[in-house]
Amino acid sequence: MNIKEAASRLGISARAIRFYEEKGLIQPAKQVSNGYRTYTENDIWRLQTIAALREIGMSLQDITHALAEIDQGNQQGLEEYLELQQAVMYAQWVELKRMMDTTQRMIDLNRQDGSLDVSHLHDLAGSARRLREARQNWHDRWNYDQQAAIHDQRVQTMTDTEDYTPQADSTLSTTASLGHVQTTADKPFNLYLNYDEALEQTLQSIAPQPGETGLDIGTGTGNLAGRMLRQGAVMTGIDQSREMLRTCRLKYPQMQVKLGNFLALPFAEQSFDFVVSSFAFHHLGPDQQQLALEEIQRVLKTSGTSRICLTDLMFTDSAHRDAYLRHAKVTGDKEQQRALHERHFPLLDELHCRLTHLGYETKHVRHNELLHTVLAVPL
Repeated sequence: MNIKEAASRLGISARAIRFYEEKGLIQPAKQVSNGYRTYTENDIWRLQTIAALREIGMSLQDITHALAEIDQGNQQGLEEYLELQQAVMYAQWVELKRMMDTTQRMIDLNRQDGSLDVSHLHDLAGSARRLREARQNWHDRWNYDQQAAIHDQRVQTMTDTEDYTPQADSTLSTTASLGHVQTTADKPFNLYLNYDEALEQTLQSIAPQPGETGLDIGTGTGNLAGRMLRQGAVMTGIDQSREMLRTCRLKYPQMQVKLGNFLALPFAEQSFDFVVSSFAFHHLGPDQQQLALEEIQRVLKTSGTSRICLTDLMFTDSAHRDAYLRHAKVTGDKEQQRALHERHFPLLDELHCRLTHLGYETKHVRHNELLHTVLAVPL
């Protein structure tokens, strides 16, 4: 069929078809006699696919990659591009929702009795702009795609193997600190010290019940989510690294995984009974950490049994952070200094306050000088 017939059949313009051809997305045959293009059923199918991907807002560059995956029969590769587009749309939706909330707050200010103080509108706009920039400015400076193949081996090599038995605690308090503490200040810096015991503590804190739905943010190769799966939880993991997720799929084929990150979780509101994360929260800056907590709360079910558990390196408070920074400078531990420069270890007291402000009671377990597990349950 010719281009007019193809356009009529597909319900798109001939101009659009020519544009896709110019971009190399389709390559229709040309008749030798007159040079006119002839569109086969395969060309029509390909144009339908392009139109479908454009309908969900996918860029031409990503469509090119997605078509290549289709040509190779790689369904998993196509799914990854669709998930990436879904993550982009969720990020846009989250940002639009925040803009709507800011607009409503401006309307509420305008309705108050008395003259309007315009500086309040400027403050709201400035706050919204700062949060938007915090959401947009995150990037993977650590290149976890390259680390995926050796991640598990690297973690196990760095993991402390001492036995650990956390103490029981029957109260919820922002000052609770349980278990023994291993000081690391005079040892070479180890990002994954007490890794296994921390994951086990996260599992015990959440205590997943069979059939409960859980989300593991920054799941990596699924080491934490795998423990939850073995307890009968229905687990979903998200990560910004395709290669980490590919390894995770191989290890735990029964687990659903998606591309995404803390700042725009690609899930509807009230989707999960619990949310966990390990060794990932510190990749966010302070403003981003607040946005992440709000996103976690959005996807949690509004029930008395919902819970959050974050395991990560954290400073106890600002005094602890300042002392640790001074010590790192004095000792000259390059790995320690690089970690402190590249990562944003949260302040434990601030994290407790943020979670309390969102309506949660908290407690924590301290594994070593920096590593903590924080559990939050609704008030």
